[in-house]
Amino acid sequence: MSLQNQNGLLNGRVALVTAGGQGIGRAVAERLIEQGAQTHVSDLNADLLSGLSAASTQAVDATNENEIKSWINKFDHVDILVHAVGYVHQGTIEECNFDDWRRSQSITLDSTYFAFKHIIPKMRANGGSVISIASVASSIKGFPKRAAYGSSKAGVIGLVKACAADYLKENIRFNAVCPGTVDSPSLRERMAELAETLGSMEAAENFFLDRQPSGRLGTAEEIAGVCAFLSSEEARFMTGQTLNVDGGITI
Repeated sequence: MSLQNQNGLLNGRVALVTAGGQGIGRAVAERLIEQGAQTHVSDLNADLLSGLSAASTQAVDATNENEIKSWINKFDHVDILVHAVGYVHQGTIEECNFDDWRRSQSITLDSTYFAFKHIIPKMRANGGSVISIASVASSIKGFPKRAAYGSSKAGVIGLVKACAADYLKENIRFNAVCPGTVDSPSLRERMAELAETLGSMEAAENFFLDRQPSGRLGTAEEIAGVCAFLSSEEARFMTGQTLNVDGGITI
């Protein structure tokens, strides 16, 4: 039976999803809802949460510790957290000024620190599954023009592994899902930015497709399926892992 058809796999679970307004975060939220989890979803932009059949939605700036702490503290306990917040800066280290650098670390790594730190007390009594959307562009593999992004996602992976070790005996699992190039609103924005340099949208699209051995982009739904698996009891023996969902980039 495919994960996509396992409706009810997460019945009775309370799940939180960050950056759930679009792209991977939205697909994850929809999959967890489909599989029966009581799913609460946040995003920086509340308008993007419109139409989502979640238990609740809320605008949350995940780079603000007080905001994410206040949101998490609304819930008596949480079984699942999928943290999908991130930001992609395009550029070499020379093309990355300090403001770009700090923005990358703040959005991607600092937000993960805040989310992990404040979710642990909500899982301590009953255990839980914490999943961070990382990337193969990280400590796993280097990519051109990803200096700030790759370092921030490498930090996320390091934090996932450290927390997995620290909280193993409390039955709180931490894993990282590491996508390759996934078709999403964020990717389309980066394509448009790159098109200004390369001269056409076609050239920008080919730039991303050429690094995919599979010959196609991934889908947000494919990432969501892996997150749903990690959220379930089917993955109860998995912690501290990086799951590459990348269409063969890291073969």
